[in-house]
Amino acid sequence: MSYRPTFHGSFLVLLSCLLLVGGLPGVQAVSAEPPKHPNVLVILTDQQHAGMLSCAGNPHLKTPAMDSLAQRGARFERAYCGNPVCVPSRVTMMAGVLPSRIGMEANEDMRQAKAKVSQDILQRCLGQVFRQAGYETLYGGKVHLPMTLEQIGFELITRDERAQLADECAALLRKKHDKPFLMVASFINPHDICYMAIRSFEQSSGKAVLGKRAGQEGSARAELAALDEALKLPAGMSREAFFSTVCPPLPANFEIPPHEPESAIKVDPRNFRVYAREQWSPEQWRLHRWAYCRLTERVDAEIATVLKALRDAGLEENTLVVFTSDHGDMDSAHRLEHKSVLYEEATRVPFVVSLKGVTKPGLVDKEHLVSTGLDLIPTLCDYAGIAKPQGLAGRSVRALAEGRPGDAWRDSLVVESNHSRMIRTAGFKYTVYDSGKPQEVLIDLEQDPGEMKNLAEDPAYRETLQKHRKLLLQWYRDNGEQLDAKYVIQ
Repeated sequence: MSYRPTFHGSFLVLLSCLLLVGGLPGVQAVSAEPPKHPNVLVILTDQQHAGMLSCAGNPHLKTPAMDSLAQRGARFERAYCGNPVCVPSRVTMMAGVLPSRIGMEANEDMRQAKAKVSQDILQRCLGQVFRQAGYETLYGGKVHLPMTLEQIGFELITRDERAQLADECAALLRKKHDKPFLMVASFINPHDICYMAIRSFEQSSGKAVLGKRAGQEGSARAELAALDEALKLPAGMSREAFFSTVCPPLPANFEIPPHEPESAIKVDPRNFRVYAREQWSPEQWRLHRWAYCRLTERVDAEIATVLKALRDAGLEENTLVVFTSDHGDMDSAHRLEHKSVLYEEATRVPFVVSLKGVTKPGLVDKEHLVSTGLDLIPTLCDYAGIAKPQGLAGRSVRALAEGRPGDAWRDSLVVESNHSRMIRTAGFKYTVYDSGKPQEVLIDLEQDPGEMKNLAEDPAYRETLQKHRKLLLQWYRDNGEQLDAKYVIQ
């Protein structure tokens, strides 16, 4: 008997065909199945706080490359680094553990931390996990870790941290790949902003800071050249017009908070930071903000080179791109530059997860607390179809990035720094220092996003303070970490 399709069957066949070629008017096409083993591209910048994106509403800079990732994916606004200093933060991203696990609290702890990096930690490092799963693992740019690239499972692309890195990553992306790849492109900027305060202090005091960087003279020249370029005023504009119409204004939380803890600056008391805080004029602080924007635009252009190569190679729909930064910069808040302190500008960073056709385009997540360090490996493993290494406290943000309801999410998150610990909850932020007065800070971030009013000694918030003391201790216990007794206050 010959088959004669019914009207119902014919309609279904027709509908399926139309959906495949573009869809019916008013009918949204079914999205393609996500690739089982996508390529992974991790783009890192250095010292970029969460507000340094034009898509985050910053009117003082333009970041079209970074914005394009956010347009195709999800941007998480409550994303925090593991520690607002280069080496500890990068340990968290590459190893998936809090830096205190290996005694890594400041950049100066590299030597002692190396001795505490166990084989168990190395086997769970990002590159090792993906290499063991059959991925080609490539890393270019800034490393700054107490482990070697080989130890954490990567092959070196280049040690250049600037335009050469972008070009070499682009060239690799355009080559044929026999297996999926994990590529980390680790750019230096806008970190060059650091040298504005350093050079200002040197010129004022006659004391050398840059000169102590033995063996890095070439790097220092590149950093200072980039800074000088960033400090240039717009062509043909007078200084008066520049400050009245173009230069970013001071932030609302420019002043030092009343009753700021004595130990707040103890985490990084270097002479040039103290000098800038005490001696810089408002005009100098505004110039710092201007240069910070220009250096961010510089690295955005380098990222654009990499993303163009990804498109040209036809890899965009088969490559997960994650963009973040190791930590932020104080950007003149509380009369501070650099990082290391546990204020929002230093700890909150960009975090964008983008896989064309899979992640929800333009999603801005303002609710979920994300650790850019702890959650990086679990998220990448989830997309790559790799089992998350046992013993890691982080979680995958995949469901959130795709606009789907995930499992019950964490309601608190810890960030560490030298001499201090912090826990962030839905509306509050609690910081405790190892010494000094006041030893504790409690901030209502919904009412006081600039962190100007410490509620720790307000009797009306006594219960909230005690709750956060307990939450900090419990977070460490629940996540298999150890909270030093000096941060436990009864």
